[in-house]
Amino acid sequence: MYPPRNFPPRRQNRRENVNESIRVREVRAVFPDGTTEVMPTAAALRKAQELGLDLVLVAPTAVPPVAKAVDFGHYTYEQKKKQHEAKKKQHVVQVKELKFRPNTDDHDYDFKKNHAIRFLLDGNRVKAVVQFRGREIAHADLGKKLLMRFAADLVQYGAVEGQPRLEGRNAHILISPVKASGAPKPPTDKQPSGGGAHAQASPPAAAS
Repeated sequence: MYPPRNFPPRRQNRRENVNESIRVREVRAVFPDGTTEVMPTAAALRKAQELGLDLVLVAPTAVPPVAKAVDFGHYTYEQKKKQHEAKKKQHVVQVKELKFRPNTDDHDYDFKKNHAIRFLLDGNRVKAVVQFRGREIAHADLGKKLLMRFAADLVQYGAVEGQPRLEGRNAHILISPVKASGAPKPPTDKQPSGGGAHAQASPPAAAS
């Protein structure tokens, strides 16, 4: 015989701060005609029900707490709609990385610069990285000069966060977007030809 299984009691799906669930004794009741009145919660609930509405506590920390007589279903729909719209307007800042070699040719450089401009205009940060291979690390100053040139070319679109940093065999710099009124649009870039043997392909601009 199996021992009895102990299940936790099911919690009732209870609407908090609505109608009978409101625990405060007194509220500032707001009715559809715009009238407000400080009254006992029971009286406010009774008046809301006479109007065929629910009493919803919308500002529980106010003194006294504020409750509105509304259609609860419509109220929750509007709240979710507002939250959805606010979420759509939020922009998550991403760090877009562009990789160079110390001897990156001008064509590939311009191609990646145009990508960086679009990333910055989209509100994202740009991390430009110069990768050194073998004995190239002995000429790290060339990579730093390239990064400073890159930052100078983007001054209308972004602000540099500090100086180029050398970590291992990579030098990098971070550029944050700035609001530039009347900033020119980035030119249409063309895919770099096969001539740049040392240039790494740039990732396509991601939609934000």
